[in-house]
Amino acid sequence: MDRFLCLTSLTTHCAVLLVRGAHGEPKQITFGNATRTMVTSAALRRPQRMHMREQANTGEGALAGYSFGTRTREWARITAGELNLLGWEKQQAADMAKAALNRAGLAFGTTDTTRDLTKVLIFAPEDAAKNIAQTIDHNRSAMQEWLQKVQAAQEEHERQKKENKGKGKSETSPDEKPKLPPLPAGVKDGILTALAPADAIDIALFGRFLAEIAESPNVDGAVQTTAAITVGPAQLTEDFFSAADDTKTLQRSRPRQATDAFDILTSNQTPHSQTPETTGPNNGSGMTGYQALTSGTFCAVTVLDRVRLRSNLQAAGTAEHDAEIAAVAAEKALIEAFCTAVPTAKATTTAAPGVLPKFVLAFTATRPYNYLGAFEDAITEDGTEPASIQATRRLLDHHAMISRKRGLQPGRVLTYDLAITALLDDLRNAGTLTVTEVDSPDHLHPDIPAPAPTTPAEQPA
Repeated sequence: MDRFLCLTSLTTHCAVLLVRGAHGEPKQITFGNATRTMVTSAALRRPQRMHMREQANTGEGALAGYSFGTRTREWARITAGELNLLGWEKQQAADMAKAALNRAGLAFGTTDTTRDLTKVLIFAPEDAAKNIAQTIDHNRSAMQEWLQKVQAAQEEHERQKKENKGKGKSETSPDEKPKLPPLPAGVKDGILTALAPADAIDIALFGRFLAEIAESPNVDGAVQTTAAITVGPAQLTEDFFSAADDTKTLQRSRPRQATDAFDILTSNQTPHSQTPETTGPNNGSGMTGYQALTSGTFCAVTVLDRVRLRSNLQAAGTAEHDAEIAAVAAEKALIEAFCTAVPTAKATTTAAPGVLPKFVLAFTATRPYNYLGAFEDAITEDGTEPASIQATRRLLDHHAMISRKRGLQPGRVLTYDLAITALLDDLRNAGTLTVTEVDSPDHLHPDIPAPAPTTPAEQPA
């Protein structure tokens, strides 16, 4: 088995804002001889992870039935909800969940809006809160006694701060915390076990870094993602928009009724024949502004370390045979997500729903390969071929050259574009197409036999 699965795609987007900078503008980067539009790796990874999870939760895809992780700052609130289901009083459950997680090593916010949220996002198995609550409930009497000691220590800490302030002494340092009693025996271990990666398949794929608890293992991700860039110069437009105010629009559309005899006498019309107002405070839009949109063909690269994926699964306690089955399923799901998921951005206005890649190249190797360098010389459309066709030609030529010099297997390609389909047919007929064309993401997986290509005469009418 080659260690690395290399995936490269070309996807064309029109008038989108897939990821924004600090000021709402499309992200850009200068590369080669042009400034390009960029979609960051984080903006690509999340929709892929969520696509795999949603598929599995609905019983679809290769990972149906597998467990996933949840990345959130609300573990204390979720744990409190689980304790409440186990019969704990609501306020006591909230106090207990936060105190237990804090004593286990998780830091919490200090403002009114963040005091019940961890300082950073914690990526843990989706059933972690339920398991933590069960651990606490299993030691209910000891934990209730422990919580009383914690609250007493916190009250004493606050009392001393006020006393020192009243005597003119320097206040306790904001970073200094009250000395809290240790958790009852076995409880911390139970919390750490619940927060451990376990069989969460997306943690094995994408990894996690949990610096707050030294005893809780970090996971080096098996998926390596490069930011996607346009193969040609950035194409941006400032889109002026206006949003109508429904109430104002309704007021303008209604006839204005005369309100008294003076209005009737001074008008040349009867009260019931007044025309809609065309001037006044109700005219114009409810809101106007600008938003930046971009178009272009983006090249994206993702590499999967197949060996690390299997070692991550086994390190989390999965048996070797089961880890192999899970790893193959995860590989298939990742390929499907790479070919399907796109950033949602502003989901209903500037996203790219339904867009499929125009071209996908998949191959395996003993080291990662990143072909973004093939587009250092930006593609400019000359009126004969669109950028996506030129990019496909260049990508195929680049891969053929690397394959010849590095001894790579040719790999497989998938297209959802009629023009690229015709290009592949021409190359195949000329005997210069080295890769194998497939018709579904499943067949991009190296372990699945690729079906024989269908000739035009064999295609159904």
